[in-house]
Amino acid sequence: MKRTIRTAVLTVGTLIAAFGLPAGAAHADDPAPRTDLRVLVVSDGGPSTAAIAAELDSAGTPYTTVDLTRGGRPTIDAAFLADTVDGRPRAKYQAVVMPNDNPFPAGSAEMAALSAYERTYGIPQVDAYTYSRPQVGLQYFASGGYAGSLDGVRAGVTAAGLGGPFAYLDGAVPFEDNSPTVGESYAYLAQPAPGADFTTYVDAPIPGTQRRGSLVGEYRHDGRRELVVTFVYNQYQQQFRLLARGIVEWMTGGVHLGASRNYFAVHVDDVFAADDRWDSVLNCTPGDVDCANGAGTPSPIRMTGADATYAAQWQTAHRFTLDMVYNGAGSLDQREDNNGADELADTLIAQRDRFRWVNHTYTHAYLGCEQDVTAVPWKCATLPGGATKWVGRTAISDEIALNRVWGQSSGLPLQNDELVTGEHSGMKLLPQQPQDNPNLALALADNGVKWLASDNSRDPDQRPVGPAATVARYPINVFYNAGKAVEQADEYNWIYTRRSQGGSGICEDHADTTTCLPAPLDTATGYAQYIAPQEIRTALGHVLSNDPKPHFIHQSNLAEERIAYPVLDGVLDGYDALFADNTPVENLRMKDIGAELQRRAAWKDAVRNGQVTAYRIGDTVTVQAPNGLAVPATLLAGSRQGTAAFGSPYAGRVSGWTASAGTPIAFTLPASAAVTGARNGAATFARPAPQTAPAPRTEVPAAVREGGSRAPRG
Repeated sequence: MKRTIRTAVLTVGTLIAAFGLPAGAAHADDPAPRTDLRVLVVSDGGPSTAAIAAELDSAGTPYTTVDLTRGGRPTIDAAFLADTVDGRPRAKYQAVVMPNDNPFPAGSAEMAALSAYERTYGIPQVDAYTYSRPQVGLQYFASGGYAGSLDGVRAGVTAAGLGGPFAYLDGAVPFEDNSPTVGESYAYLAQPAPGADFTTYVDAPIPGTQRRGSLVGEYRHDGRRELVVTFVYNQYQQQFRLLARGIVEWMTGGVHLGASRNYFAVHVDDVFAADDRWDSVLNCTPGDVDCANGAGTPSPIRMTGADATYAAQWQTAHRFTLDMVYNGAGSLDQREDNNGADELADTLIAQRDRFRWVNHTYTHAYLGCEQDVTAVPWKCATLPGGATKWVGRTAISDEIALNRVWGQSSGLPLQNDELVTGEHSGMKLLPQQPQDNPNLALALADNGVKWLASDNSRDPDQRPVGPAATVARYPINVFYNAGKAVEQADEYNWIYTRRSQGGSGICEDHADTTTCLPAPLDTATGYAQYIAPQEIRTALGHVLSNDPKPHFIHQSNLAEERIAYPVLDGVLDGYDALFADNTPVENLRMKDIGAELQRRAAWKDAVRNGQVTAYRIGDTVTVQAPNGLAVPATLLAGSRQGTAAFGSPYAGRVSGWTASAGTPIAFTLPASAAVTGARNGAATFARPAPQTAPAPRTEVPAAVREGGSRAPRG
């Protein structure tokens, strides 16, 4: 419902001159104002405005940044904020994000211009992190409130928040507490000031009292609306990730370019094959290239028929589909060694339509350079003269084609344009192989492959490989050579402890990307108490970041002790506990993820190059974009494009992609959509409010400035 605010007014002529709008008499038939679909982010270099900007960037929502710490920045004045286009008043920004409620010096003309702009056009302002005080509709925290850490505190969305901008949440907003020795949050908790028009959306208990204090709330005053946030955060912290969508929806009124959803996909590599097992005595994997001179005796890990049945049942219980990334030769080997029997293959093939399937090459051969494994680490074999000896085009093509034929003959529902090579081989791998195998692109073309998996830890950006585009996958740090928790913990200790503690020292040698454990984990409890919670937190962070990239594990992790399931359960059950039913996890297959990444990149390039114009006039949104570009938008439920319903529902809105033909695209908002801003060409201005003092300095823990506490990562 639109809020009516009674205000005193100045004469139209005086106010037009004061704000710099074109002079002219106000008439009832003057055109309604135009509001461009772009956000203004005013930054002081702090983490909170950077987090909101990152959220806008991830969704593809256009924004302009003014960095107050940089010389030569533009001055925020009437001309910067508004003008006239084709005789119609134009608000250049649909929302304003500020580092706090007033980051300018006392008596600032820029703050006065922003305040007047917001009143004139009904533009909302987000105070990204500010002090609780009467100027933002709250009592001082010293008056029965609190200032300090909220590490581990369980905040919550109020009834007003659940009925408003945070309706996609179930109610709980837990604050992270990843390290007992690192401060990860700071907040000011206070109740609304007496007489203030303030609505709390998210609150937390005030320590030592029975009261709750506001963390996020809306303050209406002087013809303006502010979203007042009184806790600090960075873009990676879970508490921000949970609330980021609601902050954007509040400030845009649920109408903006770009789209954001929560994604999770899990690829299970090496299905039908067996994975070699970690040897805790040799500290390597017999049968693999990390054991020098073929040391040790291989001890393969392979799923059973019972493991396959469990996987199907698990999927049903979690309403989730796994991607089975398979090697057909593994089943052939099993049948040859067991008088034609392969219970695993028979069970999976009988339930093949319950899973998605991806070609992983027939034998899982290494498809880059030919490997010289006479030493550890291995190196590329060379030809006389020193040139790299590459696996040939025919060998690569055969690996792809044989596995496809095996899958088709087994009735697997394949998408033949998807491929995951064994160990992501064929693509560049530092330090041994600094370039792609030149024969890989040719073999991909031979087999019609359009989507090629890569390892996000070493090749994160989508790029072309011949006719294919890469789809980077996140490795879940549950190792391929572990079927039991004790094996996983032992290998984890070897990788992430110092030489002085009996480890490999890898974490010391790569301190820029890897953090050492303070002490080795107890191998009996380390997986359940440390590794699994860390992997849950990392994967859930990806899910909450509008990141569609898939994660990958191995079939060995679904065998024996089935150690992957605690991580997968933790992600999905944790998600369900936080989000409402209208915001489900999007579980896409590989080619759809690739297409999503591809069109996002094209969209961001077009926005960055100034090729997109979008604005709202009343209940109509108009977008002008280059021919062939897919345009993402998030609109109110019931919005239409022409006579057809737009988009698909998600988180209480509708969102989707529309192909541009190079002509204006028009969307019509539902009749219930509130129209904000001045209705006449000569805007009516509220009497300017007295200038308040700049916001006091707020506390920012080092962990927030530096991106939060970090656990060991490979």
